[in-house]
Amino acid sequence: MQHTLDQVNLSASETLQTLVENRTSYTLERCELNVFETYTQSYKVPLTFNDFVITSMLRGKKVMHLFDKEGFDYFPGQTVIVPPSVTMEIDFPEATNQNPTQCIALAIDQEQIQKTIAYLNEFFPKEGSNEKWLLNYDEYHFYNNEEIAYLINKVIRICAERSKEKDVLADLTLKELLVRIMQTQNLKTVSDEGYNINQNPLAFVLNYIKTNLNEKISINSLSDKACMSKATFYRLFKRELGISPNDFILAEKINKAKILLTRPGAKVASISYELGFNDANYFIRTFKKIVGITPGTYQVQLAKQIIH
Repeated sequence: MQHTLDQVNLSASETLQTLVENRTSYTLERCELNVFETYTQSYKVPLTFNDFVITSMLRGKKVMHLFDKEGFDYFPGQTVIVPPSVTMEIDFPEATNQNPTQCIALAIDQEQIQKTIAYLNEFFPKEGSNEKWLLNYDEYHFYNNEEIAYLINKVIRICAERSKEKDVLADLTLKELLVRIMQTQNLKTVSDEGYNINQNPLAFVLNYIKTNLNEKISINSLSDKACMSKATFYRLFKRELGISPNDFILAEKINKAKILLTRPGAKVASISYELGFNDANYFIRTFKKIVGITPGTYQVQLAKQIIH
């Protein structure tokens, strides 16, 4: 499930300096928060920062062009990270006074990033490979999970408040946010089908989970496959991937359920048993918690999309 951020109040119309990427800035010692608003259709609007930037959509739609690649749709619930001095080119195909876009860009001091990555590599090195913790610019566009959305919301609140402690609070929150982003990227990389599963014990386990979603998968069996104690396996999984093994299994089962629900005549109860759930009601509750709606409602929405 993608998690949207709390919306920030739009600027009063009389305070707008421009209708395209109107900027409101909050400057702290190690970061700068920028809130951008656009009220009219625009195309190929350039934007560059000297520092590493975390951008997240709050409302509306953009089309983002990065790294000379084809543009992609950018909606609330999503985040894009951008290296220093890289120019984004942005389209606003739907922006109007009644339907503005709003996006935050959080520029972070390079020293803060280097210290956080160095700390992780020294005290929490990756297991089973020579890989180091880093910000992966190949995985620059991703959905917010609950932790990332919470931390970005927290940074926004801290930057906008007037407390004397806000630089300290922002530093602590930024460190955690960077860690969560790297964990999310690591999960995406390690679970990719092209990743060498023999290179990393977690990659082997993730592949096993994905190919055995119809089974009841226990932590004991997974820790045995990773050749670790149950406690070590659980701790490593959560540390490197930012999610518990049980939560990952459930998320993968629900992703598979969404695919199975597209089949003509698919029955919710049958799918729940096919995915190893003993109780169809538990499956329905889990699906709603992760997706936001019940499997039945999901099917209805799919049918409407097909009709239109």
